[in-house]
Amino acid sequence: MSHAPSAALPVGHYAYDAVDRTFLKQRVAQFQDQVERRLSGALTEEEFKPLRLMNGLYLQLHAYMLRVAIPYGVLDAAQMRTLAHIARTYDRDYGHFTTRQNIQFNWIRLEDTPEILNVLADADMHAIQTSGNCIRNVTADQFAGAAADEVLDPRVYAEILRQWSTLHPEFTFLPRKFKIAISGSQQDRVAARFHDIGLIAREGANGRPVFEVFVGGGLGRTPIIGVRLRDDLPEEDLIAYLEAILRVYNAHGRRDNIYKARIKILVQALGAEEFLSQVNAEFSAMDRSRYRLPEATVEAIRARFGAPEFAPAGDAAEKLVAQRKSDRAFDAWVRTNTHAHKQPGYASVTVSCKPAGGIPGDVTSAQMDLLADLADCYSFGELRITHLQNVVLGHVRQDALYDVWQALEKNGLGEANIGFITDIVACPGLDYCALANARSIPIAQKLSSRFANADLQREIGPLRLNISGCINACGHHHAGHIGILGVDKRGEEAFQITLGGSAGGEDASVGQILGSAMSEDETVDAIARIIDTYLSRRTAGERFIETCRRLGTAPFKDAAYAPA
Repeated sequence: MSHAPSAALPVGHYAYDAVDRTFLKQRVAQFQDQVERRLSGALTEEEFKPLRLMNGLYLQLHAYMLRVAIPYGVLDAAQMRTLAHIARTYDRDYGHFTTRQNIQFNWIRLEDTPEILNVLADADMHAIQTSGNCIRNVTADQFAGAAADEVLDPRVYAEILRQWSTLHPEFTFLPRKFKIAISGSQQDRVAARFHDIGLIAREGANGRPVFEVFVGGGLGRTPIIGVRLRDDLPEEDLIAYLEAILRVYNAHGRRDNIYKARIKILVQALGAEEFLSQVNAEFSAMDRSRYRLPEATVEAIRARFGAPEFAPAGDAAEKLVAQRKSDRAFDAWVRTNTHAHKQPGYASVTVSCKPAGGIPGDVTSAQMDLLADLADCYSFGELRITHLQNVVLGHVRQDALYDVWQALEKNGLGEANIGFITDIVACPGLDYCALANARSIPIAQKLSSRFANADLQREIGPLRLNISGCINACGHHHAGHIGILGVDKRGEEAFQITLGGSAGGEDASVGQILGSAMSEDETVDAIARIIDTYLSRRTAGERFIETCRRLGTAPFKDAAYAPA
């Protein structure tokens, strides 16, 4: 899609133009004809399947599911209200935020999908490339453009990659789906090493950014930490180098075996050195002038995001200090749910979509409308969806945090649990997904209720708990400090526990299976015993993952499988 200047710029959100909107409307009209032919019987389900998948429409256990793209997790208040309207009108009054910063509607009627896509197009949204063997939604740091530690704004580069990859003729039918993540700071907040391509920005010698490039990471049936191909990729060569990687994968990736089709298998089969050699050979042979990313182009894209007009800090920080002193619950929420902002007097707010006993990532239409209102009132009209299934208000004045928190508290979104054990990541599981072996939602709800006590969560400290309903690992269980995998055990739902996974930074690791699968209730009890073991064996200031690495899995396995 184009990136010509726009007269009316939103804040923090990429501005579509007439070319973008015409393209979306044409795409919807095309799909409407395909749906009508399917409903009339002119197309069989087998013929229709690849067409619907190219438009984000899945056929699940009970209904169609529509996955709507939220590019790099960024949307504005009007778009959030559009999602609320779709939830109310065409679904069962809620949506589910996903680990690729998208949203899913799980109860869609086939005959309604063209109308839904038209509604989305009117709001500059779509469902393109949310499925299929193509480059999926590029994910980015949820604090993009706001974080105090930011080297560059990853939204700009994620948008460049979106424009490059959308309907790319060479990469529309890859051997398998392909996922890219980009972090704009040296702190990896996107799990870069667990992606097909992960990018981490840092400052280059000439003032322009350079990227560390990781390739061949992924979870699923074969969890692998990606290898570093480059640590100094210049900004101007970003598109060319990624195209070289995709060409090597497209040429050699397995198409005869779905389980061996991901780029991670190719990198392992060739070896990192041979893969790098082939990428470099392709890169050297390309006409780089066709792919060069000039500074002017980057700045044109940056301008399409607009910029907030921050107010002077004034006494915002002092007011916040006083409010925190007067309200212990508010102070706890600020400590867990806010992030340092580059602008004095402001903070980024992470809204927890994980209430005690709730379904991780599910948000009602009323809550979506509330989030849109809060964005308009307090955050320049923009929001972000995180890959951990929460929502971020990127730019909130510190003296407005108390009002934001009170509004969230009244509407079931005020949980002060970001980064704690109840901030659970979970896929929809067997309640919806035809591929799942077990239900993820009920065990997530039981664990959330078991550890709902706020003082207990703070005592446990930072801990990442992830749940997947099958080996495809949509809940990223391998990357959780504690992971839960749903399996089929002689026709019954059961769960394996993994321990020691970590998604971010140099200490990225794959969780190790503790032992045999257990029932749902046994698993909840086993995790409680694992936590008790940690609390009794940790040293002063030691986080859960650090204790796991120091002690190894043995004491936790003994606790998990201790006789009742």
